[in-house]
Amino acid sequence: MAQHRTVVVHDYFAIRGGGERLALTLAEALEADIVYSFREKESYPESMFRPSIDFNLPPMLRQTSIRTVALAWHFFRAQNVVRDYSIRIFSGSFAPFAAPDRQAGGVNIFYCHTPPRFLYDQREHFRNRLPGPLRLLAPALLRLFERGYTRSVARMDVVVANSQNTRARIQRYLGRDSVIVYPPVDTDRFLWRGQGDYYLSTARLSSLKRVDKIVEAFLRMPEKKLVVASGGEDLEALKQRAAGAPNITFRGWVDDDELLDLVGNATATIYLPREEDFGMSPVESMAAGKPVIGVAEGGLLETIVPEETGILLPPDFSDQDLVAAVRRMTPERALAMRPACEARARRFTRETFVSAMREVIEDALRKASGKDRDTAGTSPPP
Repeated sequence: MAQHRTVVVHDYFAIRGGGERLALTLAEALEADIVYSFREKESYPESMFRPSIDFNLPPMLRQTSIRTVALAWHFFRAQNVVRDYSIRIFSGSFAPFAAPDRQAGGVNIFYCHTPPRFLYDQREHFRNRLPGPLRLLAPALLRLFERGYTRSVARMDVVVANSQNTRARIQRYLGRDSVIVYPPVDTDRFLWRGQGDYYLSTARLSSLKRVDKIVEAFLRMPEKKLVVASGGEDLEALKQRAAGAPNITFRGWVDDDELLDLVGNATATIYLPREEDFGMSPVESMAAGKPVIGVAEGGLLETIVPEETGILLPPDFSDQDLVAAVRRMTPERALAMRPACEARARRFTRETFVSAMREVIEDALRKASGKDRDTAGTSPPP
């Protein structure tokens, strides 16, 4: 691949999330340029970015209500920039709009974290959160976006899914098969540092992550401590709900060193998203020898081994189910799970991810080269 120019095209860098980390990991490993729409100071530092093209989308266009249209348009216009690369990897829901036609040569590879939830299985949820006027326009806008997104995916030479769960969604909603490459986890950085007296939540504070359920459970358990190390649109509401509860602490978004310390010293972590695509947080927790209280749906079914590396609640769990799980996950039981957790996490290393992605790229290049030879050897009709 040394003779090929490579680019990683990612939606944007707003937080220190798993998708953002994956794009940076790929760019570093492949010595690729990065194209993205904007970066917020809360995300990864500029020093982690290789040569890049930042659209620097104006702040007013980054608002949730209009961001979908703005990003789709900006990435569509970026096709002329992206076509100059021979290996093009797209990550996210909007980046695929930058994929040029296959006649441009090279290969288009789509790393799909999930087909956009706002288009498919969670369409009504997102629509209902829009302000009134936009809610009326939403059906027409979503139809246009879906058409453009479907055409973008059709321009891909290969689609990569981050889990079996996402692969099933790609097949169901897009009619495409995909290969599975689990995302990279810094298992060498997340290490056991001791055992504190708190349980930890690192999920973004939005309704689909169900951190409100965790807060409600700990309000019922004043003897148990909860640390919430994340931010999001529900932060202030959750702070108000927990006001006066000395056993619940909100730390907001924390830097890498503090996150490593919090995970490495927790009793266990709690992660209860609704139909998570993959979920890197549970693997990070297990890498540090910490079991996970999770939910038996989505990508967590592929990472957590019930009763060995954590406890899985039913998808329709109640507050009492969560309370019971926390009380079952005693410090002694959590400590006994440490070896199994660390062993499980080693299946999702950065090295495994990079090696698998190199194989995907090389296979795509071989197939593209074969097509070129077939085309070159075919005489035009008289």
